[in-house]
Amino acid sequence: MQRISIAPRADWREKVEAVGLNFHSPADLLAEGATYWDESACYEFSAAEVDQLEAAANEMQQMCLAAAQHVIDEKRYPDLEIPEEAIEVIEWAWNDEPPAIYGRFDFMFDGSGPAKLLEYNADTPTSLMEAAVVQWSWLEEVYPQADQFNSIHERLIAKWKDIAPYISKPLYFSSVEDVEDLLTVTYLRDTAEQAGIPTEQMLMEEIGWDDDQGRFVDPDEHIIFSMFKLYPWEAMLAEEFGPAALGTYRDMKWIEPIWKMLLSNKGILPILWELYPGHKNLLECYFDSPKGMTSYVKKPLLSREGNNISLVTPEGRTDLDGPYGGQRFVYQALAPQAKFSRPDGADRYPVLGLWMIDQECGGMGIRESAGPVTDNLSSFIPHFFK
Repeated sequence: MQRISIAPRADWREKVEAVGLNFHSPADLLAEGATYWDESACYEFSAAEVDQLEAAANEMQQMCLAAAQHVIDEKRYPDLEIPEEAIEVIEWAWNDEPPAIYGRFDFMFDGSGPAKLLEYNADTPTSLMEAAVVQWSWLEEVYPQADQFNSIHERLIAKWKDIAPYISKPLYFSSVEDVEDLLTVTYLRDTAEQAGIPTEQMLMEEIGWDDDQGRFVDPDEHIIFSMFKLYPWEAMLAEEFGPAALGTYRDMKWIEPIWKMLLSNKGILPILWELYPGHKNLLECYFDSPKGMTSYVKKPLLSREGNNISLVTPEGRTDLDGPYGGQRFVYQALAPQAKFSRPDGADRYPVLGLWMIDQECGGMGIRESAGPVTDNLSSFIPHFFK
């Protein structure tokens, strides 16, 4: 694995916009002389490294499913602060196996040792279209003789075709009014359409409730029977309509299913360490205290974009603010840092997002930061392998 500095295509903005990426240059990043889509560099991998990463993600998926089964069997819901009223529905969904489409493992890796799992974005991962479409378009023009770890688009269409007989039509897609979330659901909607599924799209706030029918409805008061929502389950259950979502769950297909609450929760990390202590792809991790570790990351059970975490080393401590305080925390060993340098000497820290489509790894996207924490302003860097 190596980081290669290259010249961006002269008309790269027009080209990434042509394949759908319209937030390639957020104002916050431009103020720092950077962009979100950054093709001034790329990462090169060997075929053996790609095989290693794919195998690690597939093994981790099976381990996570086993960990979810353990939580259910041992009734460890309080460890994850799962609301008691959701437990019966989670267990029903786990046993009924409703459709689950995708997720993203975040790994630390620099080619010098095993990839280390940082967390699992199992419920609402974004940066999907960049990984599936934008970097593939870049590869075809810039490195046409090389390959890319990327069958995401084809796998998504195949999965939609697989579940099409089991969902009522149209399939609704919803998110909040955020540019990245809207891009993700619009792209996923397009893959469903390519699979032959009629779809509609709305904002989460546009979902209505019909008291007479006891069902969720769209703005035209049509009953919603199938819904892909890019909105965390824990946030949904805290909403006014949360009890209704639980009460009608068996009569409606929600994608992703509610059992994803068990895996998108960072409490799954210490449970994985309990079940598979010393596993080469896991980092030591505990609930509530560092258990003697001197270098670790303190993470809330539920947080995103690096918010509310603390990095602790013998040299000092960094605390990051955010809206996710007041929760239980896990303490995860600090991974050996993947760190590369730009030509100007500035350090760059990549995190590899390994995409799981239908429980199997189908591709990779790389987010790169100026520091050791990946946040919402971290750049997306394309990759290839030979």
